[in-house]
Amino acid sequence: MQFLFPLFLAAAATIAIPIIIHLFYFRRFKRVYFTNVRFLQEVKDVTSNRQKLRNLLVLLMRCLAILFLVLAFAQPFIPRSSEVKQGEKAVSVFIDNSFSMNALSKDAPLLELAKQRARDIVRAYGPADRFQVLTTDFEGRDQRLIGQEDALNRIEEIRISPATRTMSKVLIRQQQCLNTGKADNKIAFLISDFQQNISDLQQFTDTLIEINLVPMRAVRENNISIDSAWFESPVQILNQPANLLVRVSNRGEEEAEEVRLSLKHDGQTKPVGALQIPAQSSKLDTVSFTILHPGWHEARLSVTDFPVQFDDDYYLSFYVAERIRVLSINGLESNKYLSNAYAGARYFQMDNADVRGLDYSKFPSYQLIILNEVPLITSGLAQELKNFTQTGGNVLVFPAQAADLNSYNGLMQLFDAGSLGEYEPAPRQTSQVNTEEFVFRDVFLNKSANLRLPGTQGNFKIARNRGEYILSYRDGSAMLAKFPQDEGALYLCAAPLDEKVNDLVRNGEIFVPLLFKTAIAGTRGRQIAYTIGKDEVLEANHQISAGGEMVYKLRLRPDDSRQAGDEQGSVEFIPEQRILGSKVLLTPGTQVRNAGWYQLGLQGDSTIAEYAFNYDRQESDLRYMDEEALASELPENMKVLAENAEANFTQVVSEENQGIVLWRWCLMFALLFLALEVLFLRLWKV
Repeated sequence: MQFLFPLFLAAAATIAIPIIIHLFYFRRFKRVYFTNVRFLQEVKDVTSNRQKLRNLLVLLMRCLAILFLVLAFAQPFIPRSSEVKQGEKAVSVFIDNSFSMNALSKDAPLLELAKQRARDIVRAYGPADRFQVLTTDFEGRDQRLIGQEDALNRIEEIRISPATRTMSKVLIRQQQCLNTGKADNKIAFLISDFQQNISDLQQFTDTLIEINLVPMRAVRENNISIDSAWFESPVQILNQPANLLVRVSNRGEEEAEEVRLSLKHDGQTKPVGALQIPAQSSKLDTVSFTILHPGWHEARLSVTDFPVQFDDDYYLSFYVAERIRVLSINGLESNKYLSNAYAGARYFQMDNADVRGLDYSKFPSYQLIILNEVPLITSGLAQELKNFTQTGGNVLVFPAQAADLNSYNGLMQLFDAGSLGEYEPAPRQTSQVNTEEFVFRDVFLNKSANLRLPGTQGNFKIARNRGEYILSYRDGSAMLAKFPQDEGALYLCAAPLDEKVNDLVRNGEIFVPLLFKTAIAGTRGRQIAYTIGKDEVLEANHQISAGGEMVYKLRLRPDDSRQAGDEQGSVEFIPEQRILGSKVLLTPGTQVRNAGWYQLGLQGDSTIAEYAFNYDRQESDLRYMDEEALASELPENMKVLAENAEANFTQVVSEENQGIVLWRWCLMFALLFLALEVLFLRLWKV
């Protein structure tokens, strides 16, 4: 046992006061009147013994009352740790308000229980202490120390948020705030359900902060979530089937049967089918639908699951161009086979341009650029082609028979694609097609059939240091090679396109799929979905409105605004924006809080672009760390406060910081002994 104010123990000397009173008061003789002397001896013996006993008990009660009163002022306690911190304290309380905290405990949502724990923690300290109240939103206003009343008011404002943070990031944020204060005692509390995928506590190494973990326990729930979706083809074509790949996960410990997946597109909901997913596993499904009109499209994938529902919907948006544009840069004259191949498909538009009169500013409007037997590739053209592929375009090169190898090798060096050797006028036959690569994937129904493959009367030797072969000669060398570059790729043919040298133009089974699939193989169409809270950067074509307005705004679609709880059906904000040439880069930051489709526009103008935002799926995994797992291998400055929901948590925190406080008991005993003294004096008649 220790004392908070040990100097008060000196007041225990006041015990001498009742002893002195006893010696000088209770020892006085009293006059007793009696009429018969024969009762004298009996009265004297009885009175003396009873009076002596009563006086001794009264003395004892007075001494004990004074002793316990002195102990109450000295404030004794039994410490729970080796050292009890005194003086002003800086206390940081993190309240996990992510989606998983919306789960139910035995009698209330976890968030409400967490807020009550936070209030108990704040009340356990003195009014002179300073506090930080932190949530997963990491708001700027929470990065400062405030008073006790302000902390309690801030706790009341906390609501469920789509943001999610790992525990190491939370601790770093708490550390930064606590270091701004002048208090020597720095204490942090983490109130969370401690999901396994965020509980990286060992990553935090600062031992100067006392860290207390307050786990919240929910009733175990199963959960089905749509994790992601993507198109099999990066570019979608009008009036053609689109294959959407969907990954659905079962986060529970039991097999999920009859998981019904549906797709909402163009205002119509289409049931896709029922899935059977084993426990703790995922399943990939394909959703096919036909695109009937050009422009922006919105789609939503859904499963029916209860009670965890934030991850049951997956929003996506994509743009379908009316035409896929192809540019053929010709060395001498245009190739009729190229023109005829694209002319037969109404969704493609091919433009021809002479290499001597190019307008580089128009390159971004094309999906594919073909170099048709250009004898010399200038350094400027090579750099523009690299920039074109970096933003998602593809380049298909058919070298001229009399090509300048130095200029071609300069292009290949930019793409880190090896080199092009001398032209060899020897006939060769293609023997292998790479049907695993996107260009020829799903083109042939029977891959083992005897296809008529192209042959050449001469070719350049492609020496590659990376990339992959799409068409190969019998000796294993490349007839057509692919070299990826950021979001696009360079496709290089070893032979000219001239039909006298290369019969590829007369081989429709290979030539037509090659032209079509290289045009749609790029990823220029931007990603179809974004994640809330991931610091996403959105890209759109820069435009100027009719009124000269230059401020871009993002707005949630009205029907989804109402679904998110906005009665007026309007959520609109101005994101951070930077204009770079023909592009505008937008950073929404923390302003996107609801999943759904967001439309980009200028004041009074129509929609420029649409973006789909989804909640982070990190919260979908409902596996938690139990108390034993949390306590194992924790640093010395971390401990787990695992008390049941009925416990007085204010007292628990007080005892953790000050030990088991005994002054209240001392005061109660002092009052008890004083009461006993009064009883002895009044009721014990001598």
